[in-house]
Amino acid sequence: MNPRLENAGFDAWLVRLFDDIDEANMNWIAALVQDCEQAFGDQLVDLVPSYTTLLVQFDPLTLDHAEAGRLLQKLLAKLEPLEDNTQDTVKTLPVWYHPSVGPDLARLAQHTGLNTQQIIELHSGHTYRVFALGFAPGFAFMGTLPEQLETPRHDSPRSSVPAGSVALAGRQTAAYPRTTPGGWNLLGRTPARLFDPASRSLSLLRVGDRVRFEPVSKAEFERLGGDASPMEAP
Repeated sequence: MNPRLENAGFDAWLVRLFDDIDEANMNWIAALVQDCEQAFGDQLVDLVPSYTTLLVQFDPLTLDHAEAGRLLQKLLAKLEPLEDNTQDTVKTLPVWYHPSVGPDLARLAQHTGLNTQQIIELHSGHTYRVFALGFAPGFAFMGTLPEQLETPRHDSPRSSVPAGSVALAGRQTAAYPRTTPGGWNLLGRTPARLFDPASRSLSLLRVGDRVRFEPVSKAEFERLGGDASPMEAP
């Protein structure tokens, strides 16, 4: 780790902790998130973690830019990673895997040489870490996807991907929190509410979380509030 501060405007610093993406980065970034929340208190406006960095936005009316930088330097000097406890709670997202809501299952089968059941078993049989939140509120970038499932995103994104769509691209997987354009490969849909502006945490998933996808039947998907409206493959 070679942490350094980069000026991100009059009210923010970008803390660059790593140069390469690695799952082990998450323990360090999650630790810095906690430290910033405690150290900045009410002067903190937002924290935006990613694979290798943490953007720290503060209130410039109550905290000077240089002072914020010095505070971050102090935090970095004593930063320790969170303990990597594999017994931590795993958040489970139920998923109905089906071509009607996962129109790229056939594309994935053709690209990987696996059949649909093997794709589902591989995708749901792995525990993922949330590397970053972005693209849309509540959209969690999760990895690392099993190598056998690695598939590039579409060259041309769809104009509309339904909320709850579970997808993969490259070595990452995610679920769309709301209806948006998107170019990832769709394999199913979850009824989970991934972003709730009325809740305190807003996003169901946070950076560092461990996540598993659990296959469910259409009946169970609908019982949990899922929308089974089909979509067409491009």
